[in-house]
Formats: sequence, structure tokens, C-alpha cells
Amino acid sequence: MNKNSDAFDVCIDGAFNFLSQEYLELFRDSDATAFQHPLWLDSLYRKLAPVMAARPLIVVVRHRATGALAAVLPLLRVRRGPLRMIEFADLRVSDYLAPVCTVDTFAALLQDQNVHTKLRQLVRPFDLLRLPKLPDARMPIENLLGAPRRVTTDSNSYATVLTAPFERWQANALNPSYRKELAKKWRQVQKKGTLTFASCADSASILEAMEAMKKFRGPRFQAQGDGDLLQRPEYFDFYADVAVRGLGSLVRLYVMKMDGNVIATVLGLSHRDSYLILMTAFDIEGYKSQSIGALTFEQVAKACIERGDHVLDFTIGDEPYKKLFGGQPSPMSSVTQAGSAVGSVAMFALKQAPWIKQAVKRMADFRGAPVRTSTDAR
Repeated sequence: MNKNSDAFDVCIDGAFNFLSQEYLELFRDSDATAFQHPLWLDSLYRKLAPVMAARPLIVVVRHRATGALAAVLPLLRVRRGPLRMIEFADLRVSDYLAPVCTVDTFAALLQDQNVHTKLRQLVRPFDLLRLPKLPDARMPIENLLGAPRRVTTDSNSYATVLTAPFERWQANALNPSYRKELAKKWRQVQKKGTLTFASCADSASILEAMEAMKKFRGPRFQAQGDGDLLQRPEYFDFYADVAVRGLGSLVRLYVMKMDGNVIATVLGLSHRDSYLILMTAFDIEGYKSQSIGALTFEQVAKACIERGDHVLDFTIGDEPYKKLFGGQPSPMSSVTQAGSAVGSVAMFALKQAPWIKQAVKRMADFRGAPVRTSTDAR
């Protein structure tokens, strides 16, 4: 490590503009994920963070010689009961969390002792620093923060590689009996009326789809005991805002209609030839016998292939249906660091008694605090 390096300046900028040209260029050239997109983070910090009583902790790194933006670490300070927490900008809506920079730049930051020292000073004080949903180890954030080594989490993410034409992907990803079953279900649905499937093309169709999604998801997740984020105005506002502003660039919202009425919706992000599924909703009561969810996923795959996408990413969660569509698991990791005696006790308790995690989750849900949830529960 070069302890004399002074190539970078590090600061906290709580008013950082994620819609600025410099951040747009940084993100475009970075190895970050769709969940660090300018629109996504702008809406998260403006709409969700204030409602959730989360304070911005945005670490900005610049090249000292030129002042050019080198990296951004989008963090939040969140209070959970007695614990002062530091987290990535997530608040239950993001699946993959990563620093916004290139792998090469991150390697240079790791070699700069001044960056280490300054960064660790800036993020304190905290009781517990917790960074879950880390998709890979190309940018080991724990080394930069002086945190313990990352650990693999219980949940995986799943993605299927798309190949053209659609029929080839079907043959490779779906087993023959399941493919035959879906073809039968598809014929049954088509006999019910005029069936259409398309992506939303304007804000009016997006808001119509979002309202339908909210209606379908409410009873479903209430029955499961998890609740649903879309039933909460602040989250509905966040997703609708991102969907409308991201139309044609970041967001694609697919809608299946029967005789002009919405019966299925899929909200997802488009990023570097991949489509990442965020949230789904189906008219289960009306089409219980036709496996409407599975038929919708198949149509999403077809639409993505026709657009030239190479990956359909089902994101985090070990739901069995993902493997039915050729989804292959990828492990996820998390980093946790105690910053005080209280944090050390909390960290020890979580490791020794896994049931405490569920108790904390239920308490956080009750109080409206941010907690992790799988994609399907979103």
C-alpha cells in the first residue's frame, strides 16, 4: 500500500446531485449496478429517505489533481431503536449494492492510505454498519472501511441467460413437460378473450399499471403476513416516480391485458443488456387455473429477447419458479461492522440467536423502518 499517496480528496456531500452530468458520466463508465442509476438514487434520497427518517451520508471521492469525480459511495444514517446504523442507500427497494466507480479506480483507492483514514473518520460515529446485498467481490468495500470480511447471506440472486430466437431459449431453459404445460395454459387463456402483452409507452399507461399492481398485491401479501410496500403511499410514490421518469431508459413496465383490462404486470430495470425484475402482480383469482404468473414471465423473456437483451435477472430471493425458467443462483454477501460497545452486543446477539433477526424485522416493519425483503415480497 502506498501510504504517501495523495491522489484523491474524500468528503461527505449530503446535497450531492445524482442528476448532474458528472455523476451521469461516472455511472455510465462504472461497474455499479442498476440500483445506483442516477434516477434511482435521486428518487430514493428525495422521496424515501426523508419519510423514513434516514439522513444522507454520501461519500464523494475526487481526483485531487483535476477535481474530477472518481467515486461515490451512496450511504444513509438510519436510527433503529437505540442503534445508530449506517447502510447503503437501499430502504428495501434495491437488490444489488455497490460503490459507484470502476474496478480499477476502486483498486487505486485501496492503495491510498489517506483515503482509508479519511473515509473511516467521516462515517463515524455509528453503532453498527451493515452493508448487505453485495453481488460480488470485485470491489471489496470491507477492505476500504476496515470492516470484517464479508459473509455469504442466506438468499441468492437468480438470472437466466437469454438466447435468440425465443424458441431456442425455451428449449434450453424450460424442461419439455413444463414447456408443454405452459403452451396448454396459454391456449386456455387466449380462449377467454382478446389478450395483449406490451410495455407501457406513456405515463398514463404506467400509472394505470401501477394502480392495478397495487390492487392485485394487497390481498396477496396481506394473506402471507408480509404486507406489501405498494400499499404504503411513500413507496408507491417512489416506484411510480422512477417508472415515469425512467420510461425509455431505466424502466420497462410490462402489462398483460384481457379485453383491455390489466391482468398482469411486471416492473423492472433495464441495464446493460439485462432486464432486472423488481416487482410483479397478477390477477390470481381470475386466472388461478391458468398459471398467469408463469405465462407472464415467459412473455417477458420473449419480449426481452426480441429487444436484444442477454440476461433476464430475477434478482434476490430463492423462490422455486426462478429455476423453472432457467435461473441460475449467484451468492450474495454482506458486511457488518460494530462501531461501539452497543453495536458489538447487537452484532453478537444477531450471530448467536437467528430468531432475533425476525424479531427485529417485525419491529422495524411495525415502526416503518427500512428492512430487507426479497424481490417477490416487494
